Amino acid sequence: MSLKSCEKIETNVCELAVSISGEAFEAAINKVYNKQKSKITVPGFRKGKATRQMIETIYGKGVFYDDALEMLYPEAVDEAIKEAGIDAVDVPYDVDIKEIGANGVELTMKVTTKPEITVKNYKGLEACKHAVEVTDEEVDAEIERLRDRNATIATVEDREAKMGDTASIDYDGSVDGVPFDGGKGSHDLVLGSGSFIPGFEEQVAGHKTGEEFDVNVTFPEEYHAEELCGKAAVFKCKINEIKEKILPELDDEFAKDVSEDAETLDDLKKGIKEDMLKHKQSHADADFEQELLVKLAAEVEGEIPEVMFAKKAEENKENFARRISQQGIELDMYLMYMGIEKERFDADMREQAEQQVKVRLALEKIAADENIEVSDEDVDAEYNKLAEMYGVSADAVKGFFSAESLKGDILCEKAINVIKDNAVICEHHHEEAAEEAAE
Repeated sequence: MSLKSCEKIETNVCELAVSISGEAFEAAINKVYNKQKSKITVPGFRKGKATRQMIETIYGKGVFYDDALEMLYPEAVDEAIKEAGIDAVDVPYDVDIKEIGANGVELTMKVTTKPEITVKNYKGLEACKHAVEVTDEEVDAEIERLRDRNATIATVEDREAKMGDTASIDYDGSVDGVPFDGGKGSHDLVLGSGSFIPGFEEQVAGHKTGEEFDVNVTFPEEYHAEELCGKAAVFKCKINEIKEKILPELDDEFAKDVSEDAETLDDLKKGIKEDMLKHKQSHADADFEQELLVKLAAEVEGEIPEVMFAKKAEENKENFARRISQQGIELDMYLMYMGIEKERFDADMREQAEQQVKVRLALEKIAADENIEVSDEDVDAEYNKLAEMYGVSADAVKGFFSAESLKGDILCEKAINVIKDNAVICEHHHEEAAEEAAE
């Protein structure tokens, strides 16, 4: 198998002439014959006993040609592309078999190649890096969330239900004295959760276990059941049980219970503040980087093959569909629930793909221009990082990520660092950014 010629016929398109020798083709035909002979019926022979010559006499000399070529084609294409020294971005197309037979195979094909692009400017790009801070109020709010998660539940016997309690109720609703579908049932209702019709929960509060009472409410004008929109309703209710949430005392013992690193409440607050600050800083850094990459994409000049955008958009859609399917939701159902038209979704995926492709090409170009290299130590460090992230061994990670793909990603990360190191940074607080957005 060999490359006979490689000719650039369009921007980002080469035509390859590929030759498969007679010896290689003959060996492939024999492999196909031995694999298929047991399934071929030839008069006068038991299945699997007919000679190749006899089968070819009856069914034609080329009976095994297509399968033999299919066997050799992937390797022939890979070798030809490698020998041509081109970077293919899609599978070959317009494959034309010029000759096939005892002397081998001659074929031509067109290959879309990676484009040559220029990046007008990647040093001095401007982006905002938001200064972050964590307030005492945010720390207190997080501590209250921890208290809530560690609360105990107790049954209330000696008082009325109040907001924040969970009331186990029976209810039976009617409009103008007529019951309606879904109006009768039992429910553990968290008072103040806003999960029932406006005004319902407030009227349950103030009643004791075993008490029967009416709740008078009006359905919202935009209620999901059209026949009930704006209608006044009466619910006959009974409280079967009231449960209250008892929050733990806010002291050093609480701090020890919720954190392995805290000995005192002050330690807990300090740790929470540090974690929140790291989280906010990480988001601010990611936003800064994303703003730079958006601007970088706008600096790309060159004719980029349409197939690169289409493939990336399809990959994005498949990844998105896979993620939501893990939550038990199909893509079409998700779009319907969210009120997103498929055309709009596809357009968004396409827009995202265009930027991703441009950014990747730009980063690879910058890496080449800056003579950036990736060492074996860089790759090993990345394997160890992924292993820690997924909680598996480095050897296990190597089964999922090839060293070549990791090198490409590391190369791009180093190129991003070049952009960030040479960026013009405007720093301001989130409050200022919000004011600017409002204007």
